Amino acid sequence: MPPTRAAPRKGRGAVSNLSGRFDRTATEAADDGWGSLEEPLPPLATELHPDAARSVISYNRSPDIPFDRSINPYRGCEHGCIYCYARPSHAYLNLSPGLDFETRIFYKADAAARLAEELRAPGYRCAPIALGANTDPYQPAEKTLRVTRSLLEVLLAYRHPVALITKSTLVLRDQDLLGALAQQNLVHVAVSLTSLDPAIKRSLEPRAAGPLARLQVIRQLAQHGIPVSVMTAPVIPAINDHELENLLAAATQAGARGAGYVLLRLPHEVNPLFQEWLRTWFPDRAAHVMSLINQCRGGRDYDSAYGRRMRGTGPYAELLARRFAVACRRLGLNSKARGALATHLFHVPPRTGDQLGLF
Repeated sequence: MPPTRAAPRKGRGAVSNLSGRFDRTATEAADDGWGSLEEPLPPLATELHPDAARSVISYNRSPDIPFDRSINPYRGCEHGCIYCYARPSHAYLNLSPGLDFETRIFYKADAAARLAEELRAPGYRCAPIALGANTDPYQPAEKTLRVTRSLLEVLLAYRHPVALITKSTLVLRDQDLLGALAQQNLVHVAVSLTSLDPAIKRSLEPRAAGPLARLQVIRQLAQHGIPVSVMTAPVIPAINDHELENLLAAATQAGARGAGYVLLRLPHEVNPLFQEWLRTWFPDRAAHVMSLINQCRGGRDYDSAYGRRMRGTGPYAELLARRFAVACRRLGLNSKARGALATHLFHVPPRTGDQLGLF
């Protein structure tokens, strides 16, 4: 990967293109004596690459997440959220979890066909699939590639339950499919809402929809009978933690009936990338932010242990949990949320040429 100097770029979240943990070499920008380091940085174009996959359903046994299988139509995400815990996955592609993650996007062009094959397998057992558990299934590339839509078409044909999480308005394009799934209790949509402050959003999630647009997504989905909740994630100490109650209230007013939150996670390369971003955009409080994070992570920057990685430990984390619980109780969140998605409706539709059953 080419060396890049640490400096913010318009529309990009990461400040640099640091090497991944598997790289044997590292690069850095150097002054050539002609003032090259003082020149404005050129814009970075987004590259799209097909990603052939033998299978699309990923399984997990994590005890602290509410699903055991997921599909990620895309690797990398142009939204550029600096906190994204999926960034380290680009290191497996010998690419940087920094700017490469935001600009070199891989899409599963044959995802719908692979999904249909896996659902038709004799030993498959139906359970809700999480769509976009790592990167946003409705990031900008989806507008033309339509990978996520093709997956929803398959899931609807098989009457298979699905849970979506997104921060994009593009999800409204698929209201027809989501509405049909909702009529059979086969879908739930969670909308990520991180801040009501457009300035914080621009630096934190540069190419994602603004807060008012996301609230409109919640409102429109709810009006069309599509179950929707809000994810106030991540909560970042001394950056957006003061907004927690206001975020939940705004989402409730828009029509959300469930809520969740996750404390900022800093696995692998996300840690140096986030701290680089923090020093760039919030130099006055960078040390304070990291101090609070350390207090929630047993004195470290991150604790990956199940049961602790999502919420943290210690007084600050406990206070955050109480604030969330009190706000949800006051607003009626979660108590009005729908129950489990239906799995008993799952069926394998016949293909042309299939032999019909005798009875």
